[in-house]
Order: sequence, then C-alpha cells, then structure tokens
Amino acid sequence: MSSLNFQQHSKIAICDEESRLNFKTHKQRWRLAYMAIYFIRVLVSLYKKDANKNGPLLGTLSYVAIEVQPVDVGSLSDNSISFLDGGREKLIRERVSESLRQCEVDLIHRQSVYGAKRRWRLAFRALYSARVLVSLFKKVLDKNGPLLPTLTFVAIDVQPIHEDPRNAKPVPFLYVDRQKLDDMVRYKNSELLKQFGGVKELVLLLETDVKDGIKGDEADLTLRQNVFTTNRYQKLPPKGFPSFVLFEVFEDKTICILLVYAILSLVFGIKQNGFKDGWYGGGSIVVDIVLVVLVSAVSKFEQSRQFEKHSTKSSDIRVEVVRDERHQPTSIFEVVVGDIVCLKIGDQIPADGLFLEGYSLKVDESSITGESHHIQIDERNPFLLSGTKVMDGFGFMVVTSVGMNTAWGKMMSSTSSDFNEEMQLQARLSKITSHVGKVGLAVAALVFAVLLIQYFKGNTENDRVNKDNGRKTKFVDVMNSMVGIVAAAVTISMVAIPEGSPVAVTLAYSMKCLTANNVLVRKLSACETLGSVTTVCTSKTGVLTLNNEVRVTEFRLGKEEVKKAVKGNISLDISGDLLKLLQQAVGLNTAGTVHKPHSTSLPEIFGSPTEKAILSWAVFDLGMNIEEVKQNYKIIHVEAFNSEKMRSGVLVEENNEKKIHTHWKGAAEMILAMCSTYYDRAGVLKVMDEEKALQLGTIIKNMGEKCLQCIAFAHKEVVEESGQVIEKLEENGLTLLGLVGLKNSCRRGIRTAVESCTTAGVNIKMITGDNVHTARAIAFECGILNPEEVLDSEAVVEGVQFRDYSLEERKEKIDKIRVMARSSPSDKLMMVQCLKEKGHVVAVIGDGTDDAPTLKEADIGLSMGIQGTEVAKETSDIVILDDNFISVVTVLRWGRCIYSNIQKFIQFQLTLSITVLVINFVVVVSSSKVPLAAVSAVHTLGALALVTEKPIEDLMKKPPVGQSEPLITNIMWRNLIAQALYQVTILLVLQFKGGFIFGLDEKVKSTLIFNTFVLCQVFNEFNARKLEEKNIFEGLLKNKLFLATVGLTIVHQLVMVEFLNRFANTKRLDWGQWGACIVLAAFSWPICWLVKCIPVSGKQLANQRDSAS
Repeated sequence: MSSLNFQQHSKIAICDEESRLNFKTHKQRWRLAYMAIYFIRVLVSLYKKDANKNGPLLGTLSYVAIEVQPVDVGSLSDNSISFLDGGREKLIRERVSESLRQCEVDLIHRQSVYGAKRRWRLAFRALYSARVLVSLFKKVLDKNGPLLPTLTFVAIDVQPIHEDPRNAKPVPFLYVDRQKLDDMVRYKNSELLKQFGGVKELVLLLETDVKDGIKGDEADLTLRQNVFTTNRYQKLPPKGFPSFVLFEVFEDKTICILLVYAILSLVFGIKQNGFKDGWYGGGSIVVDIVLVVLVSAVSKFEQSRQFEKHSTKSSDIRVEVVRDERHQPTSIFEVVVGDIVCLKIGDQIPADGLFLEGYSLKVDESSITGESHHIQIDERNPFLLSGTKVMDGFGFMVVTSVGMNTAWGKMMSSTSSDFNEEMQLQARLSKITSHVGKVGLAVAALVFAVLLIQYFKGNTENDRVNKDNGRKTKFVDVMNSMVGIVAAAVTISMVAIPEGSPVAVTLAYSMKCLTANNVLVRKLSACETLGSVTTVCTSKTGVLTLNNEVRVTEFRLGKEEVKKAVKGNISLDISGDLLKLLQQAVGLNTAGTVHKPHSTSLPEIFGSPTEKAILSWAVFDLGMNIEEVKQNYKIIHVEAFNSEKMRSGVLVEENNEKKIHTHWKGAAEMILAMCSTYYDRAGVLKVMDEEKALQLGTIIKNMGEKCLQCIAFAHKEVVEESGQVIEKLEENGLTLLGLVGLKNSCRRGIRTAVESCTTAGVNIKMITGDNVHTARAIAFECGILNPEEVLDSEAVVEGVQFRDYSLEERKEKIDKIRVMARSSPSDKLMMVQCLKEKGHVVAVIGDGTDDAPTLKEADIGLSMGIQGTEVAKETSDIVILDDNFISVVTVLRWGRCIYSNIQKFIQFQLTLSITVLVINFVVVVSSSKVPLAAVSAVHTLGALALVTEKPIEDLMKKPPVGQSEPLITNIMWRNLIAQALYQVTILLVLQFKGGFIFGLDEKVKSTLIFNTFVLCQVFNEFNARKLEEKNIFEGLLKNKLFLATVGLTIVHQLVMVEFLNRFANTKRLDWGQWGACIVLAAFSWPICWLVKCIPVSGKQLANQRDSAS
C-alpha cells in the first residue's frame, strides 16, 4: 500500500498528557520517549513474524493504542540512562524491559472485512503508521531543539474504507510466485496462466496498467529489479591475459622450437663457461621469445577486449515501453517485470511475457526452439519468448520474466562469443609468412650442411686449434660444436620469419577507431573486405535523407491544394464529413501513438518517421483527437504495412452502428489504382474517370519531382447485413480521400560523400520504395545521378521492370542502373546476386526486416543503428550507429587503410627478411658466426608502427583492390628489392672491409654491422609509410603512435649497444662510429626517392598471383 493511500485513509493521533505527570529531568522524558518508539518496533517485529506464518490472516486493525505507564523516578538512578551517551549497561536493558512490560496494548476489532486481501491491506496501514512514528521521532532527535515532552499515550486510528469487495485490488507483486511466473511463459503453460486468473488479472497482480504501464519512477524500478532481478544474463568470464600467453607459447611451433633451442643453449653455455658468463646466449633468446610472445598476446588480448565491448554494445537494444502513461525508449537492460512493451516488425522480444493486444503478430522462434516457421501470437497463444524476433504485425506485451529467469538468458549465459573467426587477409598473410619461412629453413639447412662439412673436414676454428695442439677432440667439445652449428642454423631460420600478429593489431586498432566514428563492427572479417568494395546498394530513407525532419508540406483534396484545414478547431473550406473521414483514416490506420500528458501540453508523438509526420499533420492541421477517434470504432482486422504491397489497411466497425469501414494508406499511385471515386474540397463525391485518373497521376508525378514522398488515403463504407461477417478489407471501388506530400531533406554533405565514393571507383546505387519521380529527384539532389543520366531510361528503372528482364538483360544493364524505384525486397536480392555474378564486391545498406536476406547475400551488410530493426542488425556485418551515409564513406576509407597498412608491413618485413638471410648466410659460411641474431624487437616494433597508420584522403583516389589480387604489388617489389640490395651491399662491405676502412677490431666491427642494420630498418619504416608517394613525411606528426614506436626502437638499440654489452654480445661505440651508422642508414631515404621515380605498372606480377593470393 502506498503512502498516498495511507494519507487518505489513516489518521494518527498523538496525545500529549504532559500535565498528567511532570518529570523533573530531561533524561526521564528521553527514557519514556525511547520506550514508546521501542515498543512500536516490537509491534513491527511481531507483525513480520505473524505474516511469515501460513496461518489465518489478521483481522482489521482499526485502532491501536499504546499506553506508557509512568515509572517511579526514584527507582532509577542517573546512571540508568547512560545509553544516551553510547553505554550499554545491563541495568538499562533490565529497566527498559521492566517498563515495557507495564505497557498495555489494546487492539480493537471494529468490523469484519470482505476478504482476506483487504485485511492484509488494513494491517499494512497500521504497520506503515508505526514506521511513520519512528521517522518523525528521528527527525525531532536530529534537530537541536527542545526535547520531546513525555509520550504517555499514542493512538493510531485507521478509518474503514467503503469499497466494493469485487473491486478490491489483488495482492501486491511481492507475493507472486516467481517460479510459476517464469515457468508459465517458458513452457507455454496455459494452466498456470489460468491459476493467475488470465492475462488481465496477471497484469493487475503485477501492479501495472494495460494502457498506462507501470509508474516507472526510480523507487518502483528499483523495487521491481530487487524482487524479479534485472534484465541481464551472466556471461562466461572472458579469457584472461595468461591464457593468451600460453596459447602463443604452445600453439606456435616456431616458439616451441626456439624454447627448446634456448634451453639447450643455456645448459651447454653454463656448462662450458659457467653460470656467470654462460647464460647470456640462451638468455638473449629467451628475452626475444618473451618479447614476441608478449606483443602477440597483448595484441590478441586487446582484440578480445574490443570484441567484448562491441558485443556488449551491440546487445544493448533500444525498446519502446509504456511508463507513467508515456511511450518512451529505453535500453533492453532497463526493462523490468510489469513493463508494457511496444512490438513492431523487426523488433527483438526483450524478455519473456504475454501478449496484450495487437494485430497480425507473428514471431520467429528459431533462435530458441529451432523451428523455422513463424508463430502466430494472439489471445489463444499469448506466450512471447525473450530473444525471438517479430516478423509481422504489431502489438503490446507485458513482461513477466527477465534476465536469467528466461530461457534466452540461460542459453546466452552458457555460450561465449568467439572472435577468432577465419579471415581471408590473415590467411593470405600466413601464406606469405609460410613461404618466407620455407626459404629461411632452406637457407638454414644449407648453412647446417656447410658448417657440418667444414667441421668434419677440420676447417672450423676450434678444430684447427685442437689439431695444432696435437690434442684429440673430446666428446664435450664435439657436443658444444654441434650445438653451435645447430644454433647458427636455427637462428638464421627464426630471424627471417616475419612477425605474425599485424592483422590482429590493425583490426583491434581499427575497430576502436571506427567505434569513435559511429561505426560498430560485428564481424571482423568485414574490415578486410571493405577495401575491395566496388558497389554500394543503399536505401534512401534515413541513409541519404534526414529521418528526424520528415514533415507534410503539401495536402491535396482531389485536384486542389489545401494550405491548412483547421484553425482553432474550426474547419476552413473543407466539408465536416470529409474532415471526419480524414481523421479516421489517420487515427485508425497507424502504428504510431499520440500522448498528451496534460490538456495544456503539446502532444508527444511516437512511431516511424513517416507515421510521426502524418500524425503530427493530423493533430495540428486537422485537429484530430486520436483518443476520441479510437473510442468510436472497434477494430476488426489490421493489415500491417508491407514493402511488397507498399500499403497498410484497417477494417473497423462503428460503435452502435452496422457500418463497416475500410481504410487504406500507402503509395499514392497504388492507392489511386484501387479507387473509382474521389472527394473534392467541398466534400462532394465525384466519379474518377480515365481523364481524372490521369490528372491525379500527373499531380502525383509533380509532387515526386519536388522530392516529395506522396501518400494517399482511401476509404470504403459497407453496411453490415444480418448474419454477415466481414473480415476482409475491400481492395476495389474505394474513394480517394486525399493526398499528402512528405518532405524528407537530404543530409548535409551527402553529395560530397557520393562524389568521394565515385572518385574511389565505388558505384552508388539507390534502391527505394518511392515512385520513380521521387527517386529520380532525390538521386539527382544527392549526386547519384548526373544531369545526363536524369532522363536516361536505363539509369532509372522500377522494380517490376528489373524483375521482368531476362538473366542476360540484367547482366547487360546492371552496370548502367543507378536507381531502382518501387522495389521490393526480392528485387534488392536479385540485384545483389546479379552484381556478384558480374564480379562486383557488393556492400548493401538496409534497415528493415525484409532487407535481411539481401544483407546476408551481400559481401558486406551494413545496417542502421537508429532506424534499423534488430533482425537487420543481427544479419549485418557492420552497424552504422548514426544512420549517416557519410559514415559509410568512413567505413570504406578504413577498409582501404587496413589493406594498405598490411601491405606496408609486408614491404618492410620482406626487406628485413631478405637482408637478414643474405647477410647471415654469407657471414656464417665464411666465419661460423651469426652477425644478425637479436632482431626480434625490430620485427615486432616495426609491425606496430606501420599497422597503426590512420586513413588519409589519398586512399579514396585509388580504385578498389580486387579480392583475388595478391598482396605484393609491382610497386612493392620495386621498393623492397632496392632497399634490400642497398642494405646487403653496405653490410657486406662492412663485414669484409670494415676493419680495413675504419681500423676496427672484430667485436667492434660486429657491433657496427648490427647497429647499422637496425638503423637501416628504422629509416626504412619511414620509407614504408608511403608505397608510391615520394613525400614520406606527409602526415607524420599526426601519427603519434608511429613516432613513439620508432623512438622505442631507437632507445632499445641504444640500450643494447651501450649498456647490455655482455648480454647482447656487443661493444660500446664512440660518437664517430654512431655517426657513421646513422649516415649509412640515412642514405636509404634518397635511394627511396630515386627508386620511386622509376615508373612501374600498378598491376601485380602474374607469377606471384598463385603464391601470394
């Protein structure tokens, strides 16, 4: 029972009889006041105990008297009330208990009540009044004012409620059997529903209202969430970082081989040189392994976290609920038991519940039951399961179970999202890595064979020393030599293999950036396909145009335009009967709602953009009161809007009349074809002959050419005869009521975005349900059609025309088609299939449930985050959160950027691998030493620097990349071969002539070679930023991550050379030697500039197609 009811029906009297007994001290007054409050709490406790027992219910508590008898002042000392200062003496408790026993409680049964429920309610009022007393007492204590007088008598008078027992409210939802409530919908148990008294009784039991919903204030929502739980399900815990580390260690064969080699190197190194000096060789390999594993694990862990965030965001669905008499959108996670939820085509059922009212409601339960056919939902089958989809019709439901109490919640809690989907780009990169690895293994095997032959022939340094000393080689020396030979071979093969995690890094980074640009990636594989898109098929409404600014700008009755129909609720130049019919046509045939909180407030209108525009026009221009309209008619049948027929209809019966009315609303030319008469402005019914039909058709055409969406209203009245049952809407012989033109302005910047796509070689095709005139005008305004194509019959076609083409004709004309008007979902699907057959990579933008097959068929499906249905979102690969076509251009730019970044990485890594293989092979064969071993950090950091480049405008000036084209282009081969030749040349010169040129010893020379090589890779990272452009520094300062990674590489090299000499087997270099290394490495920049002057075909090498694709 709420506090409002208590205030209306309860009376609290506090009698002050201070004159009866005056206490000498304040402390005695405090004690007696405390006794009264303490006794009230005892009453509360006794009530709770009695309520928890399943015995007879309480009688009516209409009068509660608490009389506190005075206590002899002399019987208590001053110390007895020390509890006020925080003490808890035993004496106090005994005195208080003794005083309480002297109190008398008089419970008077004034009258019997009609039923058990009412007794509970009155008992609750008495209890609530006790809590009010406690609250008042605390408030007084909190104030530093005068102390309370002695409370010697407290009376609570509960006035009887005169109400009909038949209208008594049911038990609050606190006492509902929640298990039965959950099982009822989950198992579709009609018997349990009957036990609750049916749907209407259950709605009352949940303290909600079919029309107005729950109260929806914070206290009400919190209470419902505490009682029935929240609408969230428990997810399986995501993989932790250690699991990714272990995966990298045990799943990567290369890492396993390196680990074995590192262990052997440590064992033999320590045995040969002692622990102090023997662990460096194996330790350096372990450090390299740790670095590679950590970078790869971190990248994949970050990718997993991004995917989890995207998964949570994509599951945060917006649903429309009714609360406090208002329709309002809310998150699916905020839905509570008792909520009234509005359902329309494409919605996901947010929780388990029961059908209240609606028409033609069908749901797809395949996600729960596996059944593919659609289930009809009505009064006979009212059960709605969470997670299912609305495929047809509309209606309202009451929520009965949420979260883990639903079958969907339990199913989702036992499954985990898998982001490790197979990606074509990763597979292609793995092939390249595999080829490089095989070359590295071949070189390693050759080195192993050469060194082995040299060893057994006595050509190695150690063996020659032993022979000179006349000693025989010991077994330990043989094993050490063999380990050295194996180490050299393994090192050569390992350092040549490129870093394998660039795709994971760039995808995780791109997903994060795309989210910041209002793009939600649902499938990672879509990111790599974006760079190859050649055609985008887009809807018009909400994508190219602004959905939130749709408004009626033109209204016609017959052939005459009406500027405004009502002014101050007084009809102007329009028949009263015709005005009434127009109000019926709008108010009865709509899926939207109009709510007016107060008589002086503006109406709140909910629905689709088109519905909201028409309802707003009817309310403000026609003076429609939708509640009055609906009260006068009974709906018999509703035919929801269908994108095939492009119309919606309703069959209604007038109250207390035998008149049946059919109302149709939809595409103007289609409604016009159903009409044989029409009303003029004066309300006169006129016959529509062929000439009049042509004139009205011309009016519709002219409205379309002004970029107006033309909607027509038609009506037919039939008198119901005795015994006749009419359930089908009339489709012929209707009367045209009027035409309205809806203006939906194009988005700002849409023309520039379309031009950007065209420049990038991406064709834009608009597929819309509007008539051909409106579609042509909008396409021209957006830049999809140029002036030469506006009148081209092949550039703009209708769906029926495209449907009638033969397969050969479609393939022949598909590239010329820019706009398809009056299209159905099957026409969209047919167009996408035809484009794919011709070799196009197709992206489709859709928002409706009927778009789901087309979104699935396309190479990339993009859905709208605001206007898109949940069915469309789940079928799509990417969700455009702001419904803006400009965001689609951002998606295409990022797709090309991902592909370009991978190519930059490949060019850089192949240059490094070729140089390492050649140098190590030559030097090992000549001197049995591996000069370039510790290069894992360069591999890893170079990958991070290049795959995190952000997209630039120049990417949209290039044609799309074919999916079958290899990753390595002629341009890349030109760049990497030139850099590799230069690096190999200077390093070999340093190896064989460095000591002579610079006068260096062997160890300093090795350090100089190693340092020059690393700095060459640093300078080459800048070269790889631009594959074709000569200015490699453009946009450099915008990429902070690139600069940070390059800086980290330099710092790492500085530490290795100057501080970790023993660990890295290097020797410190002086300033002159550092300067020589930098100058030699910096020469790669002018070489890069000169090489890019050499013209190269943009096409890929034919002989590389098979190996790299």
